[in-house]
Amino acid sequence: MSYAAYKMKHWPTGIEHCAAGFITHCPSDAAAFSAPAPGPAASPSGAESDADSSAAARRPRRLGPTPNLVVAAANVLEVYAVRADAAPAEDGAAFDGILGARLELVCHYRLHGNVESMAVLSDGAENRRDSIALAFRDAKITCLEFDDAIYGLRTSSMHCFEGPEWQHLKRGRESFAWGPVIKSDPLGRCGAALIYGLQMAILKAAQVGQSLVGEDEPTRALSSSAVRVESSYLIDLRALETNHVKDFTFVHGYIEPVLVILHEREPTWAGRISSKHHTCMISAFSISMTLKQHPVIWSAANLPHDAYQILSVPPPISGVLVVCANSIHYHSQSTSCSLALNNFSSQPDGSPEIPKLNFHVELDAAKATWLSNDIVMFSTKTGEMLLLTVVYDGRTVRRLDLMKSKASVISSGATTIGSSFFFLGSRLGDSLLVQFSCGVATSVLPDLIDERSGDIEGDLPFAKRLKRVPSDVLQDVTSVEELSFQNNILPNSIESAQKISYVVRDKLINVGPLKDFSYGLRVNADANATGNAKQSNYELVCCSGHGKNGSLSVLQQSIRPDLITEVELPSCRGIWTVYYKSSRAHTTEDNEYHAYLIISLENRTMVDCIEVPTQKPKAGIGDGPQKTVFWESRNFRVLETGDDLGEVTETVDYYVQGATIAAGNLFGRRRVIQVYATGARVLDGSFMTQELNFTAHSSESSSSSSELLGVASASIADPYVLLKMVDGTIQLLVGDHSTCALSISVPSIFTNLSEKVSACTLYRDRGPEPWLRKTRSDAWLSSGIAEPIDGSGSSSQEQSDIYCIICYESGKLEIFEVPSFRCVFSVESFLSGEALLVDAKGRQDDTKVSLKKEVADSIRVVELAMHRWSGQFSRPFLFGLLNDGTFLCYHAYCYEGLESNVKDNSFSPAGSVDLASASDSRLKNLRFHRISVDITLREDISSLARPRITIFNNVGGYEGLFLSGTRPVWVMVCRQRFRVHPQLCDGPIEAFTVLHNVNCCHGLIYVTSQGFLKICQLPEAYNYDNYWPVQKIPLHGTPHQVTYYAEQSLYPLIVSVPVVRPLNQVLSIMADQDLVHHMDNDATSADDLQKTYTVEEFEVRVLELEKPSGRWETRSTIPMQSFENALTVRIVTLHNTTTKENETLMAIGTAYVQGEDVAARGRVLLFSFTKSENSQNLVTEVYSKESKGAVSAVASLQGHLLIAAGPKITLSKWTGSELTAVAFYDAPLHVVSLNIVKNFVLFGDIHKSVYFLSWKEQGSQLTLLAKDFGSLDCFATEFLIDGSTLNLAVSDSDKNLQIFYYAPKMVESWKGQKLLSRAEFHVGAHLTKFMRLQMLPSPGLASEKTNRFALLFGTLDGGIGCIAPIDELTFRRLQSLQRKLVDAVPHVCGLNPRSFRQFKSNGKAHRPGPDNIIDFELLAHYEMLSLEEQLDIAQQIGTTRAQILSNFADISLGTSFL
Repeated sequence: MSYAAYKMKHWPTGIEHCAAGFITHCPSDAAAFSAPAPGPAASPSGAESDADSSAAARRPRRLGPTPNLVVAAANVLEVYAVRADAAPAEDGAAFDGILGARLELVCHYRLHGNVESMAVLSDGAENRRDSIALAFRDAKITCLEFDDAIYGLRTSSMHCFEGPEWQHLKRGRESFAWGPVIKSDPLGRCGAALIYGLQMAILKAAQVGQSLVGEDEPTRALSSSAVRVESSYLIDLRALETNHVKDFTFVHGYIEPVLVILHEREPTWAGRISSKHHTCMISAFSISMTLKQHPVIWSAANLPHDAYQILSVPPPISGVLVVCANSIHYHSQSTSCSLALNNFSSQPDGSPEIPKLNFHVELDAAKATWLSNDIVMFSTKTGEMLLLTVVYDGRTVRRLDLMKSKASVISSGATTIGSSFFFLGSRLGDSLLVQFSCGVATSVLPDLIDERSGDIEGDLPFAKRLKRVPSDVLQDVTSVEELSFQNNILPNSIESAQKISYVVRDKLINVGPLKDFSYGLRVNADANATGNAKQSNYELVCCSGHGKNGSLSVLQQSIRPDLITEVELPSCRGIWTVYYKSSRAHTTEDNEYHAYLIISLENRTMVDCIEVPTQKPKAGIGDGPQKTVFWESRNFRVLETGDDLGEVTETVDYYVQGATIAAGNLFGRRRVIQVYATGARVLDGSFMTQELNFTAHSSESSSSSSELLGVASASIADPYVLLKMVDGTIQLLVGDHSTCALSISVPSIFTNLSEKVSACTLYRDRGPEPWLRKTRSDAWLSSGIAEPIDGSGSSSQEQSDIYCIICYESGKLEIFEVPSFRCVFSVESFLSGEALLVDAKGRQDDTKVSLKKEVADSIRVVELAMHRWSGQFSRPFLFGLLNDGTFLCYHAYCYEGLESNVKDNSFSPAGSVDLASASDSRLKNLRFHRISVDITLREDISSLARPRITIFNNVGGYEGLFLSGTRPVWVMVCRQRFRVHPQLCDGPIEAFTVLHNVNCCHGLIYVTSQGFLKICQLPEAYNYDNYWPVQKIPLHGTPHQVTYYAEQSLYPLIVSVPVVRPLNQVLSIMADQDLVHHMDNDATSADDLQKTYTVEEFEVRVLELEKPSGRWETRSTIPMQSFENALTVRIVTLHNTTTKENETLMAIGTAYVQGEDVAARGRVLLFSFTKSENSQNLVTEVYSKESKGAVSAVASLQGHLLIAAGPKITLSKWTGSELTAVAFYDAPLHVVSLNIVKNFVLFGDIHKSVYFLSWKEQGSQLTLLAKDFGSLDCFATEFLIDGSTLNLAVSDSDKNLQIFYYAPKMVESWKGQKLLSRAEFHVGAHLTKFMRLQMLPSPGLASEKTNRFALLFGTLDGGIGCIAPIDELTFRRLQSLQRKLVDAVPHVCGLNPRSFRQFKSNGKAHRPGPDNIIDFELLAHYEMLSLEEQLDIAQQIGTTRAQILSNFADISLGTSFL
């Protein structure tokens, strides 16, 4: 292998930065739309509105406008809207007037750079939006604002202080501990960024009215413009004698912006505290941006050396809080006060005593957010939540009060969202959205106390999903107790008893940090699977999280449904399930059972009656066996699941002599419609009430004018059925609710069409307020006609409009109202996949380049679908499938452009109802923006193929669509975003439908291409709202390493749990006897020895995934000795020299951690597994020996055991009871990883890069073949095998990846001593583990190498990706494409992908290696370009679009390991 591809498969989930701001709407938008809360107390209430949602969320007035949440996880940036469901006034279960709240995604970007710091620029004005300011490594700052026209973020300014002209700012330094830090002024006048540690960049905001929008445009466009940055300049902090800056912030309450900087005059360290302790100080600078002057206006010195954070106190108090590890200090221009947190806090000499807490707490590494103007919440390093009250009188702060509150996730950031929510972002656990309330009436709380995880969440589908995920996050936040806030000293002066209560409303799943993972079989694995389907037998079991948030994450890339029953059914072409309401039934629409299953074979149709019991069962399985009834043309068979066929004689009126095209329900589920090639039948139960035959409506063929015309496809939306005929014409069946009968009508607009229709569908826009009505230019005066649906009465306010979406063979797309067939929206070229779809009416742009003719002829849209899933704020999606396998996906949004005020005289088609309103009724404000979905279908689909897209509203509690075909895929809609999960386990899938009945609750039926009909359910244990389906098993400890024992499907796992021990016990174990004696004589008071100390206790747990239930059980636990850390656990195969047999053992390497005064020791432990099922002990210890140095890695090498102990690597043979050393090699410092292939050994050293050894049996020697002479802090190493070539991959502490090779014949290898670099790449995340997995041979790869392996890796951010070898031809093609895309694609934040992927040496000497890795993160943009641009770029690099896309598909297929 000389070339490789880097491809992310699961993006980072560990949230590092979070902030709240009005990004998509301004605060006044929320007040503009208000709706009274239902119930007796209908008080007018302010409600939040998104850029498009005028349907107001009913909520109490005190909630106020809710800002957006912006989160960043490594290089992923996401903006969420907080959706709260208000409760009716009399609802007692609501918490503070809110039933539930959830986060909905607004936009999502993957950047070419990691976000180092984030701030929201806000000027607090009611009609201005906020901007996001992001800082990137070295010194790049980008400001983003939300643009309604594209429904996404747009870069408003970029500031870069890098490159030769800014080189002097570094003052000769090359490496910096952190990237730039950015903060913003509370009134939005400016922002400040600290770059290179000593330069402060001031970003001056543009004045209102001087933004980039011209003055002469209407003020409506300006009214919600965002804060923008106008210019920037630098302040050199060294000139102000402000060295060693630790933190800075802007303070409230001054006319000009005031920047307070926390800095250290002379640095000190722990060993010098006795002589040099209060070294920090704060200085306040008044920033005058016009004069570029910054005088010091006040300062405070003698702050503790461990001060690390500075918080600005909101008005009316203002001033700053300085947070230290052991104390908190308040300072303003006039007053100051302090609070000591534990016994380690000290005062400067001669200063008064400061008040102490009555409990001990350490505040280092705490995150803080203000819940109100005088209460700040700290989230500590242990996950505790502390509340600090600033007790004030007027503007004088009297004292600080701190109290313990709750425990929650260990957070990496906290932000308050509006007046009722805060968000805890976490890298180590799931991030939480928490609703808080200051002082809730106690009557609300009793309902909530018992239920620990589920029903507090509010809206049910979400609660169901959250119940599945074990709630490891909030040990005691969810059980809402009263938090009383007693101030003991001043009774009733300010707040005598402040109560704060919490409810967790939503959580974002995080699987990071992935320290280690292993690859094992699933519970429902299929032993007979081969090829690609075999891959979905496996799952990834990962160590993720830390401390109490530690968990085992089980990840699967593809879904394998749980099988209930299967039937062999060859040549099946389609399946449908339909409802049947005999009378006006009493079941709710959501929970009604299906009545019939219609199966279309190639030349006939079968109908099964799914028996429904008369009484509704309790949730669970019904009594007898499930009966499936097959009807054929003459006889009627009952097929029980026991497979015995019994004849029953009865006739049904379904059309069974040929294939069915479509089936569904009409007239509120009282009738079933069945469409077949030459006609349609309407059935009441099993009795036909009407039959229609379709004839050609043009009388040109005089020979047989009544010639039957075939139906190609059909779309059903009650009460209409849209038919597309084989000849590309359209017919509409119109239903009449009163008679339940259909009539055929051919819309006059389609009678003399010049071009054929390539795809069409109906869309039913329903709800209390149909969404598309909002996008009309006359939306404010249109009011829909309510129609009774299902006659249940309760849903009488449901209204629905029907639209018909049609795509012609030319690629033009039009949306019509039904039944008038007035065109309301049209797009010239839908199939080219533009980023935005805008109504083309009235816009004549002839500049559009026509597609290259030969391509335009071959590409067609073969299928369309449009759907809006549940949710008050949801918007419709539009899908298109092209015949080359491209899947286009668009999300609708409403944008009131400036030109919508201008009336244009639109041409009205003949037969339109009302000429005057034709122009007004267009959906002028409707736009669609394209969404990227990672789906590789790549197959030719004929235009007469069966429909592939099946939309489902409830399969196991999830909604979305299923795409059948050769690579079937689930697209689930969670939080208005797509989660794409392939399903590989059965190969190609012909047809799919949902099934809900007694025995299969919210399940599914699909037919495989091998001819099996399978009835299944989604596996319950998994949460699908993640990049991959995930199941988290809480461990309540930190997992360190996991390995897999395949014979018994066991997972040995190292876990450490923090345990509190008395200090004297800890000291006696650690120290020598004379030291203890010395301590007793020393002046240690008895009080000191009563203290406690937290130690990590290690154990190895052997976990098993129980087969039927899917629960994880601990089968055995091996505790370590005190102060012994387990460092590695591996399954090794050793050759027993006594019995001459191979044994599989579990090897554990440990180290004793006893401080730097005691020489390091470790142990090697070997355990054997018992074969018998019923034995008490699953594992028994067979060997244990102490060694000098920590045993950091073990591996088996050709039946011998290789042990890395301290700086020595030893190879030992196993006699059955003893390990005897046969060879050794001296490593430089400390071995972090060992890998073995045949007789080759690769190991990574903690500082000295990688070494490549070989083992020779005859001379019993480990010899060094070659090494890397550079210095490198290794994280993980592994062999990369491509056919017969062997490469060595290594990841390092600077987030790079390097690939080396051994070439003794090359001159530059110094006669083979030196490993040569083959490729290098900056990943942007710490890779902690590589796993070598065999690639699947895919049909398109030129070199059919069977022995080709890819490396799967996990990162500390929660990302998973792979490095795959590729052949030279593919590499050259994709590399030239990659170079083109650097310029061809507009990159978010203006970041350059090439500079991001360059090797970062962080100031160390490094010779650049070859650039032989292609970046799929950049190549992924190619599929999102429009068709014209794709063809153009492919032509420029001398290849074809089809060739590029097939290369993409091959690599994607070859690396789909799970």
